[in-house]
Amino acid sequence: MPRSTRAVARNRRKKKILGTAKGYFGGRKNLYRTAKDAVEKGWEHAYRDRKKKKRNFRRLWITRINAAARQNDLSYSRFMNGLRRAGVELDRKALADLAIRSPDAFASLADRAKSALNR
Repeated sequence: MPRSTRAVARNRRKKKILGTAKGYFGGRKNLYRTAKDAVEKGWEHAYRDRKKKKRNFRRLWITRINAAARQNDLSYSRFMNGLRRAGVELDRKALADLAIRSPDAFASLADRAKSALNR
C-alpha cells in the first residue's frame, strides 16, 4: 500500500490562515501558530459583533427618536405609544431617519401622536 502524504492539504490550510492574517502586526502575520490564534480570535469577535451591531443600531435609533420627540414636547415612550394608538406603523429605523433628515415630517407625526394620546 502506498504511503499517503498530507502536504498539499496542510499547505493549503496554512496558506488560508496566513492569507487571512495579512496586514496583522509582527509574528501574527507570518508565524503559523500565532497567526492561527489571531485569526480565530478575530472570527470570534466578528461573530459576536454581528449580533451586537443590531443592538447598537437600535439604541442609536431610540436615542435619535427620543431627542426629536423631546423637541416636540413628548418623551420617547409617550411618542411611541401615541403612534401605536394613531395606527402609524413605522419602524424605529425609519423614524430615526425622519428625525434627522426631515424634522417637519417628524413634527407632524408627533402631533398625530399627541392627538391620539388625548383622545
